[in-house]
Order: sequence, then C-alpha cells, then structure tokens
Amino acid sequence: MKKHGKLFSILYIALCFLFFYVPIVVMVVFSFNSSKSLTNFSGFSLRWYTQLIEDQEIMAAVYVSVSIAIFATAIATVLGTITAIGLSKNRKVLRDTLLSINNIPIMNPDIVTAIGLMILFSSMMIAKGYVTMLLAHVAFCTPYVITSVYPKVRSLDDSLANAAMDLGATPFQTLTKVIIPSIKPGIYAGILLAFTMSFDDFVISYFVTGNGVQNISIIVYNMTKRTNPTINALSTIVIAVILVALIVGNVVPAIYNKRKEKKVKMEENVN
Repeated sequence: MKKHGKLFSILYIALCFLFFYVPIVVMVVFSFNSSKSLTNFSGFSLRWYTQLIEDQEIMAAVYVSVSIAIFATAIATVLGTITAIGLSKNRKVLRDTLLSINNIPIMNPDIVTAIGLMILFSSMMIAKGYVTMLLAHVAFCTPYVITSVYPKVRSLDDSLANAAMDLGATPFQTLTKVIIPSIKPGIYAGILLAFTMSFDDFVISYFVTGNGVQNISIIVYNMTKRTNPTINALSTIVIAVILVALIVGNVVPAIYNKRKEKKVKMEENVN
C-alpha cells in the first residue's frame, strides 16, 4: 500500500509539473520557429527575435517594464523594511492591526486594487502615465516586502541592537551594521518577490496607465488580438528575465553565506 501511495504521489507531482511547464516549453520552442505557424514547427530561426528588437513600440514597453520594476522594487524595499522594523517595536494590538491592514492589498483581487487606484489618481487630477504606474507598483509591492521582512525582524535578538548602542553605535549605525545584515535573507526575498510582481503585472498597470505608456504585459495583451509569433519571443524573454532573477536571488545569498562561513572558520583557525 505504501509503495502504491508513493507511486501515486510521484505520478501526481509529475503530471502537475507537466501541466505547468509543457506549455511554457512549447512556447519557447515556437519562438524560434521560422514560419508564422503557432502549431507547426518548420525550422529554427531568430526571425521573431530580430523583428522584436526592431519594433520600437515593444522596445519602449520593455524599457517601461524594466525601469518601473527596478524603481518600484527599490522604493518598496526601503519602505517595507523600515515599516517591518518599526512594526516589531510597536505594541501587540497596534502591530496585529497594522499587519492585518497590510494583508488587505495582498488578499484583494487585482481588479479591486486597480479600480481603487484609478479612482484615486482621477480624483487627485493626476495625469495617468509613467508616474501613476510607478506609484501603483510601489503601492502593491510594499505589502509583499513587509510580509517577507517582518518574520526575520521578529526572530532577531533585541540584545544585539542594545549591545551595539551600549558600545557607542548611533541608531543609524545600529540599523545599517547590525539589524539590516541580520535580516538580509528576508530583504532578498522581498526584493525578488517585489521585482517579479512588478515586472509581471497587467491588471493594475492597465487601469492606471495612459498617454501611450505601456509595459510588456499590456503589449502582450494587445498582441493576443491577432496572430503574431513575436509574442512567443517576447514571452520567452520575460521568462528568461524572471528565471535570472530567481537564480540570482537564490545563488547570491548562498555564495554570501558560504564566504561568511569560510571567513569565520579561517578566523577561528588563526585564533
């Protein structure tokens, strides 16, 4: 029975992975198709990637997506980290209330958040475009950063910060030299999550943009209305960017920890 149960679990997991990733693999393969067909692979070609690079509208959308993702991630990371540290020092009732409020944008359907932000910008007479898209991305990325960083802050030993200040460190030095290095894994996770959410967003971006400003998701949506194999090439690049971000987000902290452990061992051997 146990063998059958284990075999069933393996088969179930394999089917789930096939369901999730086979369409992506097919899309990547057909991005190198020499013909316009989306079902018949007639030969290897970089035709659609060349056409993609030559399309000024798509290149402008790539610039918008990348720049907004970088700026939104940077701002959301700073705001989210500071907020998480501040929440950990508040009273339990206030802390729990603010954390519950922080979960509202995460649990809210994107369409609700999008309409709310659209009404907000319209009521404030803010012209929709690059700035409104950036503000919207910061707004929905920050709660994810708080959620990623806060558990690390809560697990941090308060005596470390107190000891640093007793030894003469200023509050800013304590923050940058003691607290932030101790919660780096949470910050890295927040950065990775915020960048991915911003780069991939469509619904909120679609409702808060204007004046011809489009990101990759909006371009892809417009391209689905007609048969255009360039969409495969564009989607493949998006997947590659997210994959690189995931690899960097996992490899860099691992390398940092290994070097740190190696340095500690060398210091112990010297002593």
